[in-house]
Amino acid sequence: MARPIEKIKLQPDKGGVVWDLVLYVPTVSVLAFYGLTLWYGEKYLPVAYFLWFMACFFTLAGGKRIMGRLLMLPQTPVAISVDKKRQASIYLKSGETIALVSELRYFKDHAGKSFGLTGQDAGGKQWQFVFHRGQFKSESNFSELVRVLEAFGR
Repeated sequence: MARPIEKIKLQPDKGGVVWDLVLYVPTVSVLAFYGLTLWYGEKYLPVAYFLWFMACFFTLAGGKRIMGRLLMLPQTPVAISVDKKRQASIYLKSGETIALVSELRYFKDHAGKSFGLTGQDAGGKQWQFVFHRGQFKSESNFSELVRVLEAFGR
């Protein structure tokens, strides 16, 4: 493995938030509108229930994703480091540090704009995190971390 990565601090990904808003707002709006239309038609009431469920689900999923990108949630990573012992430390907004000490896996996306990191802490609890390119202060931080983490690939 290459040299260890010292603590890299993350920043809010405002560009990613804009993209998520462009994705989730129209989706939720269309689902809610058609659900409401079918609700008052009373002919397709089960479909209306399903559409409202999907609108609520996407609202919650999109809200969590957006707040995560803005580093607002307590379980959101705000920094990451990788050491020579093939361990990754994830620093959460709540002040907690998660040390992934075993079964560390790195998953990259095809576009190269984000990656996932999974592993177990010392207590055996499984953790998984997603990091977006926009959360890193510089492109060099992102590419250096990706280069080091590729040793943990599938």
